Amino acid sequence: MHLLAFTPIDVDAAELRRRQDRYDHLSPAGITVELRNIGPDAPSALDTELDVRRSEDVLSQAFHSVRDTHADGFLPDCVLDPCAEEADSFARPLYGLTRLTASFYASQGHRIGALARNDAIAAELDRRLGFYGIVAEATEVLGLGVHDIADAGAWGRAVSEHARKLRCTIAVNACSAVDLVDPPTSPQVVDPTATALRLLGLRSDLQVPA
Repeated sequence: MHLLAFTPIDVDAAELRRRQDRYDHLSPAGITVELRNIGPDAPSALDTELDVRRSEDVLSQAFHSVRDTHADGFLPDCVLDPCAEEADSFARPLYGLTRLTASFYASQGHRIGALARNDAIAAELDRRLGFYGIVAEATEVLGLGVHDIADAGAWGRAVSEHARKLRCTIAVNACSAVDLVDPPTSPQVVDPTATALRLLGLRSDLQVPA
């Protein structure tokens, strides 16, 4: 399965490479992810509701405009699963990191929660989980900046501090591009990108050739 992904924000070449390397490392056998930068029409960070809406609009345009790909599916590089409401309008299936992750753990009887770096992302994630019909605890806000996404140490310290405030059993680390280092186990803090890719790998293995 080959997936075409777009970043939700405009990133420089170094950050794009870091994120692509992360996908290459996390993708199981049979899954490849091709990551493209969304470009300057998108915001440089998701810090406000306006940023979130603008990012989603630009991503929608990008997925609708794709012509030069043999991808089997589309993957927004974002835990907010942008464009989920219009998934049926795209030429390829749209896969959501949070939908795959939260649905899987909820199906196992876990209580779901999440940790997000700011209020705007937390509010949108809560809305997205509600759209999916997944009952979840309100997302805990870490109070981090966009520069902390690439700082595993700073992110990990914030996660350890805030995770203990949650009552859920599974907490989604609400960023697609963060490397979790020694994540808490009570609640269990999970990487949605790693989880979603493993689940897509299982789906790929179960497909029966025509």
